[in-house]
Amino acid sequence: MPDTIAAIATGTQIAAIGIVRLSGERAGEIADTLFTPQSGKAMSASAPRTLVYGRLHDREGALLDLCLCTISRAPHSYTGEDTVEFQCHGSPVVLRTLLDECFALGARQALPGEFTRRAFLNGRLALSSAEAVADIIDAESAESAKNAAGQLAGALQERTEKIYNDLADISAHYHAVLDYPDEDIEPFRLAAYQRTMEEAHHSLSALLATFSRGKLMKDGIPAAIIGRPNAGKSSLLNALLGYERAIVTRIPGTTRDTIEEKLRLGPLTLRLIDTAGIRETDDEVERLGVARSRSAIERAELLLAVLDGSEPLTEEDEEILAAAEQAKHALVVLSKKDLSGGITVETTLPTVNVSSVTGEGIDALEKAIGDMFPLPGVPAGEILTNARHAEAVGRALESLRAALDALADGATPDIVLTESENAMAALGELDGRTVRQDVTERIFSRFCVGK
Repeated sequence: MPDTIAAIATGTQIAAIGIVRLSGERAGEIADTLFTPQSGKAMSASAPRTLVYGRLHDREGALLDLCLCTISRAPHSYTGEDTVEFQCHGSPVVLRTLLDECFALGARQALPGEFTRRAFLNGRLALSSAEAVADIIDAESAESAKNAAGQLAGALQERTEKIYNDLADISAHYHAVLDYPDEDIEPFRLAAYQRTMEEAHHSLSALLATFSRGKLMKDGIPAAIIGRPNAGKSSLLNALLGYERAIVTRIPGTTRDTIEEKLRLGPLTLRLIDTAGIRETDDEVERLGVARSRSAIERAELLLAVLDGSEPLTEEDEEILAAAEQAKHALVVLSKKDLSGGITVETTLPTVNVSSVTGEGIDALEKAIGDMFPLPGVPAGEILTNARHAEAVGRALESLRAALDALADGATPDIVLTESENAMAALGELDGRTVRQDVTERIFSRFCVGK
């Protein structure tokens, strides 16, 4: 990668600080041309990873800004190449002018994710750590950001690398005995490695089990608010969000379509979906809204079944309860507590009484939701949130299971080792040892420019 890349790393909006980043063999040369340290020394002669104050100017010497600059030298940099960062005042005009000057001096526009991709290709980051960079940027909760930071620091790699190395040791011993029968090598006894393979299987099983919760932590929990018309669904949505997002009237059927909003709830992110009231209707528009409500119910991870607590239950309410009892997770919300006569509902589901008008019961509802989705009791960075990672771990687990079954059936070592090596290949995809080129293309295409 002899070419030098450059990009604005902080976006193009007006901000207090703006950063232009370069990476490649000409980065130091470009810095010397466009930046003069206050000390008078060339920027390329500055100590690495040190902020230097000076004058930023164009090729003709015209002043652009007074700013800071830092240089890191290969291989001790983020990308593994010579890198330079200009930390300017966040004027889009200054940043764009500086970037154009870099292009005129031989740099080219960095592609999305190209800085991180170079870090991966130069051995500075494992692939799982590189993916964590985008996950940190996209994180919508503190827990999601912490887990991504743990993966960036190598927690997931360390967890799977031990298993990979243990399996590699088994394979190396077997092939050494096979290829060098005259050497003084300890005889290969497959049974001696059974415990190692069982421990690897147990560890991968525990890791894969975190994915269901990790996916929800990363993407948010689809939560559908369902109920008959005028049960208080939209009022509940507004109460949870803290502002009037949905129109609320006394006229049944006001909500004709699904309304979706995100809500931070402690460590959780809910993707709240306010649905049209479910009932039989001759109104074509309302009927379409009810169809969308039923579709939202099928997709939801959590159902909030809203029943009007101020009125006796109806046949439609019973249908809502039946749907909730079939859901993965569900809560019954008795609304209008400020008007309620204290009706009771026969259900095994958790039930909360709320008033969207006074706010009473909202805290209890939020706690009940939180109790349904506890965080896995594992260190940050060891929760699977990436479908690619989960699929690779799943294949490794299947191969290890097949290896253990073959061992139990008395199969020859070569059959057992074939499955074990398949598990190694799957684990190798996590950190990029065996990953295909098209996979890396898809991974880095989701990054923003400058990262």
